[in-house]
Amino acid sequence: MRESLIHWLSSHGLPIEVVVLIVSTLPIFELRGGIPCGFALGLVWWKTYLMAVLGNMIPVVPLLLFLDPVSNWLRRHITLADRFFEWLFARTRRRGEARMRKYGIFIGLMLFVAIPLPITGAWTGCAAAFLFGVKFRYSFPAVVAGVLIASLIVSIITYGAATIIKLA
Repeated sequence: MRESLIHWLSSHGLPIEVVVLIVSTLPIFELRGGIPCGFALGLVWWKTYLMAVLGNMIPVVPLLLFLDPVSNWLRRHITLADRFFEWLFARTRRRGEARMRKYGIFIGLMLFVAIPLPITGAWTGCAAAFLFGVKFRYSFPAVVAGVLIASLIVSIITYGAATIIKLA
């Protein structure tokens, strides 16, 4: 699915930087999809890094500010949304609670976002901040730090592995 999305975006005349930005904005893909996308499309590492971070940060402020009222409204009016949010919130609690208790709010949330695994990242980090009642002034810097660390890890893995393979 990722390849077809990338192909569709790039075949419509969008600059590679914009394709990376869009892919990095999307839930599930985030920068973990955006950085390999930039690499696959031939974008230099620093432009890929910059666009992936910017793209991943675009939804953060709206999510942190509006996840509570929007999810509550959707849960009251749409049964399927209620089931989805119940699943998402239960999963986020299971995955994030131990880190929050062990490392504290800032470090725990930052690590939750920074570890480049499926279903961790800025979107889920914002959900965790909402679930654990973390105020915006604490959650925003933690998510930003996590995104910067995750993008560095994914960039090193993506571009570093390519360099090692070329040298071999």
